[in-house]
Amino acid sequence: MSGMTEVSSLTGRLLVATPALADPNFDRAVVLLLDHDEEGSLGVVLNRPTPVDVGDILEGWADLAGEPGVVFQGGPVSLDSALGVAVVPGGAAGEAAPLGWRQVHGAIGLVDLEAPPELLASALGSLRIFAGYAGWGPGQLEDELVDGAWYVVESEPGDVSSPAPERLWREVLRRQRNELAMVATYPDDPSLN
Repeated sequence: MSGMTEVSSLTGRLLVATPALADPNFDRAVVLLLDHDEEGSLGVVLNRPTPVDVGDILEGWADLAGEPGVVFQGGPVSLDSALGVAVVPGGAAGEAAPLGWRQVHGAIGLVDLEAPPELLASALGSLRIFAGYAGWGPGQLEDELVDGAWYVVESEPGDVSSPAPERLWREVLRRQRNELAMVATYPDDPSLN
């Protein structure tokens, strides 16, 4: 059976690493899924800031990047490539979308970093630059979900530009209206309890 017939697309949702996820690349990671279909999944880790300023690699985009104005490690794949994710208030789609921005979900979209920044400057509510991304082959993410590696929750536009990315894992879990809110209190090192 094909995955997308029984599982709807998770594009635009967040994958929140469970405390049981053992991969150090994704320890307490919050991943925004930018694409999820029968060919696989692609997302960016929203809470892995690097010490590299946006201006050091993409000078023209530095003034548009939200605080902290650093590049984020989007995941372990293609670390030499950059992705821009931006929120456009109102989430304009189709012909109303600003040039150089492609809607992913709601107000969240991908920015063409080859476009002149001034084309988008007036439309962007916030911008984050990611080096690399997280990727899964066909069915791989679904297998990880069955294994309990990720919680799947709704994203909010503010997640992309959280000014305190180190708190995002706990904040996303805390706002859930079920037992997931309690997971936010899970200790960094359970052996110290």
